[in-house]
Amino acid sequence: MGIRVHKNPQDRLEFVEQSCSVLLPDIGTALVDTQETIHCENLIGAVSIPLGIAGPLQINGEKVSAETYIPLATTEGALVASISRGSKIITEAGGASVITEYVGITRGSVFEVKNITEGKQFISWINDHHDDLAKEAALTSSHLTLLSIEPVMNGTHVYLRISYDTQEAMGMNMVTIATAKIASYLEAETPAKLLAVAGNYDTDKKPSWLNFIKGRGRKVWAEVTLPKELVQSHLHTSPKQIAHVVKHKCWGGSMLSGSMGFNAHFANIVAAFYLATGQDAAHVVEGSLGVTSAEVTEDGSLYFAIYAPSILLGTVGGGTNLKTQSQARSITKTKTSQELAEVLAGALLAGELSLLASLSENTLATSHQLLGR
Repeated sequence: MGIRVHKNPQDRLEFVEQSCSVLLPDIGTALVDTQETIHCENLIGAVSIPLGIAGPLQINGEKVSAETYIPLATTEGALVASISRGSKIITEAGGASVITEYVGITRGSVFEVKNITEGKQFISWINDHHDDLAKEAALTSSHLTLLSIEPVMNGTHVYLRISYDTQEAMGMNMVTIATAKIASYLEAETPAKLLAVAGNYDTDKKPSWLNFIKGRGRKVWAEVTLPKELVQSHLHTSPKQIAHVVKHKCWGGSMLSGSMGFNAHFANIVAAFYLATGQDAAHVVEGSLGVTSAEVTEDGSLYFAIYAPSILLGTVGGGTNLKTQSQARSITKTKTSQELAEVLAGALLAGELSLLASLSENTLATSHQLLGR
């Protein structure tokens, strides 16, 4: 008798305890949501991840203009303290200036054609029938709009990078369903045959230069200018030294290693924020892409900025409806996905600033000895 015959989490939990000869009392009590609202098969309970709060951080965004606290779910010591330190100095300097650009959620399908001539005709047909394909996609959801289809041909295969607006949802399930609808229409109207609805030309949950260059989900930027005296008194280093570390760590080290992230630790911040607010944690892969910049201005101040081209998040759907994640998200006082992205952009700025300042004054190891063990 297997786990699937059991119809509720408690029975499954007891089955696993007996089958594996273990006791799992805390996993059983950690579950606070009902089974009907959870998208997880063979559910037996939940695991607990510590939730810390960083901030407050002054966000000066297009939608958010307030001091905001940042929920971060993490098991890494020193991370929350570091982001709080960055938030404090940024706030004292007037806040993080933030802008975002929505570029859409993508699904990248692959079709088979007879030869390159047929492939070229297939691409021309797609370009000539955008409105028809948009209508097909819209049949799957009233909250979804087709934005663009970008084809590329390789021999007898044509890849389509299809971009959608999914409103407040992150939307991967929505775009997969819409793309399947479009694919059926294309097969009915053209000789091309669908090989895979997801053909890695998205690119979803994998690092790619395509996403780095064109963006996916939302592009976010954040910046702050810190007076030299503030850097010295709060971060115990200098603008020149921080800029020097950024140049040779974030840029030089990344180039030499072939890294696709020219930053200090975007992934740390994105992962903690995603887990806390109910996002798909696997999209930390795209969230790790991006650039941190630093310059010393003419008056000796530190100009510090981040750019993350592929931030995928939402305020409805998926894990955003879970009780604890919904409560954690409420801490940010955000209602829309753009507002939530602005808060994350500010958190990235604060986290990068603090870590790079720590590296420039050589206190990274001592900080983790104090907080990370």
